[in-house]
Amino acid sequence: MTDLSILERVRQRLAAETSEPSPHSVAVALRAEQHVAGSGAVLALVDQLRSETRGAGPLDPLLAMPGVTDVLVNGPNEVYIDRGRGLERAEIRFADDGAVRRLAQRLAAQGGRRLDDASPWVDARLSDGTRLHAVLAPLARPGTLLSLRVPARRAFSLDELRRAGSLTDDSAHLLHRIIAARAAFVITGGTGSGKTTLLAALLAAVDPNERLVIVEDATELRPDHPHVVGLEARPANVEGAGLVTVRDLVRQALRMRPDRLVVGEVRGAEVVDLLAALNTGHEGGCGTLHANSPLDVPARFEALGVAAGLPRDAVHSQLAASLDLVIHVARGTDGVRRIEQIAVLDRNRDGTVACVPAVTLGPTGSEPGVGRGRLEAMLR
Repeated sequence: MTDLSILERVRQRLAAETSEPSPHSVAVALRAEQHVAGSGAVLALVDQLRSETRGAGPLDPLLAMPGVTDVLVNGPNEVYIDRGRGLERAEIRFADDGAVRRLAQRLAAQGGRRLDDASPWVDARLSDGTRLHAVLAPLARPGTLLSLRVPARRAFSLDELRRAGSLTDDSAHLLHRIIAARAAFVITGGTGSGKTTLLAALLAAVDPNERLVIVEDATELRPDHPHVVGLEARPANVEGAGLVTVRDLVRQALRMRPDRLVVGEVRGAEVVDLLAALNTGHEGGCGTLHANSPLDVPARFEALGVAAGLPRDAVHSQLAASLDLVIHVARGTDGVRRIEQIAVLDRNRDGTVACVPAVTLGPTGSEPGVGRGRLEAMLR
């Protein structure tokens, strides 16, 4: 009998008896399986079984590491972490794909979601704010896939981002001016580019007397600001009831006297209500948007708005009247996340909106673009 088979038989016996893993219960189960083990082996088995029933099991040490933003499990033999410098291979291994599956199902249950062969994927938020996504094998290869997005343990200030190399002196000063001018903006970039981190830092620089109302699909923004309230979307339960969308919450937020309305990530029908709000006196609103460059932003808003039922020309009219700036961030080849460009919006003769570079930023300085004059006029 192999160690893995012993572990599985003990696990099944404890589950049948509804016993918690303890030195006594494990020792009794081992004797019932006619297996002799020393006290050290019994204690090691207790630790392993307990890790399967608490927290994230063997992934807990990775989630607790300073700076970790993502933990990715590709089947039993491949575990990766991201500490802001790209993906790194971790030394942790699972016994088999069944162990990954059990962990994924237990975490999904903690998030109030179902994960089994009839519902083989899940997207949920755990009680500590960690985002969980999992897909079970055999749909996933090379085994059950588990993705954990770790919420920021603290918010950074603009000065801290400058010291870390994400901002230059020029860009930090410019961002302070953008916040003071109450310009409406979106932060764009790819996955893991630092959009949420920068947005939290910008919100921390808002006047302490202003009220921030933040709407998110899952809570990630935790700005260091004295007056922050948040609304979080909710997926439907296993019966298909109870769905609360980001669009629902944007409408509620408008009734909560926001000085600044913040949408953590614009990616659905909420774009209609957000643009309408920014166009009706709600200055200084902001959010993030997935886009490869500022030039792609009008097309992204157009796609979201048309899908939500707005005519194309109405999307561009609302966009031109409500949004002032686009701040684009990206992760460099050295792993450092930096602001690459700040762009203003301009209306073309055909009525469509285009993003015009105002400042292009590099590690050593800034280069003005054709929209710099409009940016300066706006910030005055």
